[in-house]
Amino acid sequence: MTAATWQINATRASSKRNARWQETSPSVSTLVQLCQVLSLPVGALFTEPAIQRVSYSDAPRINLGGIHAEERLMSPRSEHRVQLLRSELEPDAHGGSDLYTINCDVEVVHVLAGDLTVRFADRSVGLSAGTRSRFPAGSPTRGTSRAASRRRWSG
Repeated sequence: MTAATWQINATRASSKRNARWQETSPSVSTLVQLCQVLSLPVGALFTEPAIQRVSYSDAPRINLGGIHAEERLMSPRSEHRVQLLRSELEPDAHGGSDLYTINCDVEVVHVLAGDLTVRFADRSVGLSAGTRSRFPAGSPTRGTSRAASRRRWSG
């Protein structure tokens, strides 16, 4: 393919892309209407999202009733869509005697090191390092660990 042929093909492809973009691109009035429906300021469409960084050493400690567990909130306190918890568990750590729930749509636990047994009302699920489990929120659970372990819990 010569340079001239490539330029012609590229121009044709570019004009096709522009035509498709114009067919699917919303008008300004459509964007304004969508913002009104969503109670979103129009300027929010053009602002860069905030990037929030939380290091382990700066993460606030939280107490979920766990025994032999140090738990920290790794997501910003202002973030209400998702919460990320990191737990450092000593041997024989557990989440207390009662099953509990977390207020969210779905829960995910990822075991970084060691082991974790997630107890439900009707069964238990064993997890080892490198494994994760997802389950519906509102499922009463309790975690236990035989050995020292680390986990991330998100809901």
